[in-house]
Amino acid sequence: MKNIYIIFLIAAFGSNTANCQIRTTNQKTISNPLNLNYRFCSDAPSRREAADPVMVLFKNEYYLFASKAFAYWHSTDMINWDLISSTDLPLEDYAPAVMVMNDTLYYMASQAYHPLQIFKTGDPKSGKWTIANPSFPITLTDPDLFLDDDGRLFLYYGCSDVNPIYGVELDKKTLNPIGKSVELFYSNTKEHGWERFGDYNDKEEKPWVEGAWMTKHGNKYYLQYAVPGTQFKSYCDGVYVSDKPLGPFILANTNPGSYKPEGFIAGAGHSNTFQDKYDNYWHLSTMTISIKHTFERRLGLFPMFFDKDGEMYTYTTFGDFPMKMPQKKISSPVELFPQWMLLSYNKPVEVSSELPNHAKKFAADEEIRSFWSAATGNKGEWIMLDLKTIADVNAIQINYAENETKIFGRNDSIYHQYLLQYSSDGKDWKTFADKTNNKTDVPHDYIELAIPVNARYIKMTNYKVPGGTFAISGLRVFGNANGAAPQKVKNLNIQRSKTDPCIVNLKWEKSKDTIGYNIRFGTSRNKLYLNYQVLDSDSLTIRSLNSKSSYYFTMDAFNESGVTKGLGIVEVK
Repeated sequence: MKNIYIIFLIAAFGSNTANCQIRTTNQKTISNPLNLNYRFCSDAPSRREAADPVMVLFKNEYYLFASKAFAYWHSTDMINWDLISSTDLPLEDYAPAVMVMNDTLYYMASQAYHPLQIFKTGDPKSGKWTIANPSFPITLTDPDLFLDDDGRLFLYYGCSDVNPIYGVELDKKTLNPIGKSVELFYSNTKEHGWERFGDYNDKEEKPWVEGAWMTKHGNKYYLQYAVPGTQFKSYCDGVYVSDKPLGPFILANTNPGSYKPEGFIAGAGHSNTFQDKYDNYWHLSTMTISIKHTFERRLGLFPMFFDKDGEMYTYTTFGDFPMKMPQKKISSPVELFPQWMLLSYNKPVEVSSELPNHAKKFAADEEIRSFWSAATGNKGEWIMLDLKTIADVNAIQINYAENETKIFGRNDSIYHQYLLQYSSDGKDWKTFADKTNNKTDVPHDYIELAIPVNARYIKMTNYKVPGGTFAISGLRVFGNANGAAPQKVKNLNIQRSKTDPCIVNLKWEKSKDTIGYNIRFGTSRNKLYLNYQVLDSDSLTIRSLNSKSSYYFTMDAFNESGVTKGLGIVEVK
């Protein structure tokens, strides 16, 4: 029998009464960005940051580390997380590297203003670590520790707009280098469009090549790296392949290997690849906001696969929509999509108040970099969304913008309290979620129902924010409008630039019954592993191609009721 709460709540809205609602305590889905209690940085401006993540499976449980977290997280299911503090680790440093070797967990991070050290523990839940190497002899940034299945240990590193990614073998006993570091590869912006600077790969500055991560699958070594810069929507991971841990490496056919240039939140770079307890592969990535500060970032989790030919790819289609967390070995990303569509895009919004430049429409524009803000953070400020039709609502994600906060570090007063209600007529309200007594930090709170509710209006009333004003960058509603799926895309025209083959221009006929499109493409007809999502548009320029490869394209259309696959596949030489 499922473990459920039957919650009887009475909340006053005028003369209306909130009815009872059955909610599940056994959450089965998640949505990016991950709803972690990201730490507020210790310097101004006040903002949260977490990036350059590493997740490992250790003794059948998960441990997640990230830059600037000043702690790390633990989970048994990759859904619910608890925070572990430690005074033994340099958890303020950037780009942690974590590795499992035998029954021990090893940790190192980028060198800052102290000697570079390697730490170890057999009990990470305790927060107690000891020093395994007191003074590592190489000055480096963005390390990655990789233990091969033959017992040899390697280190990969590099973070520069000039220098390459390096690799070196380590002695397993001393954890010191064996021999000299090897230069593995540099950037090549002339041929690799995904390495070019800017949100849309349209700038001439040199990219930052960083965030190395090694994965072995079969007899092949897949060396992943991040470009062009952590502040950009185009932040992604490229992939090189070799049959030896220190190369020589050749460029993989599918590049970038991890790519999410648009959506509510974009970016899928500086990641780590790991396997869960069911042997499924995952890619845990850095996602960008970069408004209050260049390094204002979040974390996203994406499924990763190897096809029958050994081609590595990260599945980011609907990469910030709800996703099922598997309880078994899966064979396809289709198994993870619950078919809950976005219901809130550009829907009418009413609010209790708003600040200049932070209008109410920004709470439903599917852009984390813009936000609505109430005039205050006081109890009683509210926002109401009109879905314009009665729909089945399965989940809601609340993304706080944390406007005008003065918070630094962590403390016990950082939590959110609110009442979330729904209605079919805007008069009689029922409770979707009562968190008026919540004492946890939920900056991207995600609420999933055991069974869908029929609703047209969603209303959120503030009871407490940790600081600043009551501000929302996305009140995102997922479910199904119970209508027809959209028409197939018509009159798709694709033209590759003759002067710069890294660039391709797409044009199509926009349909009234469509809210968005997924452009799927790749270097083989049956391997359309890359995805570019656009909303409410009839054209797109992609600047992330490999100049030396031919490509194949198709376009799927989606609306609030479903997805319609593309009519055909177009080859672009």
